[in-house]
Amino acid sequence: MPDMIVNLYDLASVTPEVETLRTTGVTCRRAESYERSAVLAFVRQHFPAWADETLVGFAAVPPTVYIATEAGAVLGFACYNVTRPDYFGPTGVDERQRGRGIGRVLLLQCLEALKAEGYAYAIIGGVGPAGFYEKAAGATLISGSEPGIYRDWLDRGEGDGA
Repeated sequence: MPDMIVNLYDLASVTPEVETLRTTGVTCRRAESYERSAVLAFVRQHFPAWADETLVGFAAVPPTVYIATEAGAVLGFACYNVTRPDYFGPTGVDERQRGRGIGRVLLLQCLEALKAEGYAYAIIGGVGPAGFYEKAAGATLISGSEPGIYRDWLDRGEGDGA
């Protein structure tokens, strides 16, 4: 899967979308270090291939992990600066919660955090849903980026790394 790049210069604020989700009972925010076990349990249940990278996000202070929650349950997560500096991902939303705008908000929150750290562009590595990233953040494919950073992925007994 190819990589994509996002221009962060003109990134619009995600705050209005965060507030809209909040009116439906969904909170999207940076995870706290003391939530590591709960977030990792969600990732291991729904997206086991991404648990290692998510764990790296909790090694940073503050964590480079954003989460969506509702009524004390994790609905989705997104990370940045875990695979490489200036990289977005991995990210995932519970299948039953998709279509609510949660993934878009988590993506944009991570991109805002990268911009606040001084990055002008962000890389989305090993993209699956390219159309989503293009629409949500204006991402464009990086020519010649395949197989990218995820080449020669070790088999961990969980199937392929994708």
